Amino acid sequence: MRAVLLPVVAAQAVWVRRTTPQLPEAAGPDVGVAGGPGEPELRIGVVGESTAAGVGVTLHEHGIAGSIAREVATAQGCPVAWRAVGQTGATLRRIRHRLSHRLPGDLDLAVLLAGVNDVLARRGPTDWATDLTGALDHLSAVNRRVVVTGVPPFTSFPALPRQLATYLDQQAVALDEASQRVCAAYPDVSWIGSRDLLTDSARMFASDGFHPSAEGYRRWARAISTTLHDGSASPASPRPADTETTSDGH
Repeated sequence: MRAVLLPVVAAQAVWVRRTTPQLPEAAGPDVGVAGGPGEPELRIGVVGESTAAGVGVTLHEHGIAGSIAREVATAQGCPVAWRAVGQTGATLRRIRHRLSHRLPGDLDLAVLLAGVNDVLARRGPTDWATDLTGALDHLSAVNRRVVVTGVPPFTSFPALPRQLATYLDQQAVALDEASQRVCAAYPDVSWIGSRDLLTDSARMFASDGFHPSAEGYRRWARAISTTLHDGSASPASPRPADTETTSDGH
């Protein structure tokens, strides 16, 4: 981004902080079972920032963890237990040192959602890679499969003015590229991009224009759930940042 636009970006950031409504984390149990009665045959856990905490929906069962469990239960034809561990405003460092250890071990799938707060905090790819490595050292050692999701596309967030979204998205691309390099070193870890999943802003985002809606979580969950039965992440490499055009706590 051209330096002349940085004052505009700073002013837009102040405006967004003042005008964006602060939605609560999801209510209701943060654990559950999808797919009918019976002993769960698969166990899924989600850990991360406010998307893991279900901000944007009323109940956790409609958030990302419950949605992944329903998708997997339908695909596998068996009950699936789920648990959500999230915190609004959490950076990857907090997730690594605090939240990830609250997930039970021996999960069939552990999902890590992070990045938005790290972008907002202007954390660079080197620090991000260090914390991601530490988080994956733990998560991959105690669970069968781990999925790391890419940073959601700031350019699609309805709440963000174009110049601010462009600036933030450039930082997000850098974190995604670092994530793919780190994840490639772990045989049971997959990286899955988020850039093509939340593009229909009218339906994919909650009333704050910043967090996913129930439909957004369902679409995201559908992409993540495929990693359990196809053994790999969906192909979605981060695109180069657009330096001329583009669309806080997660």
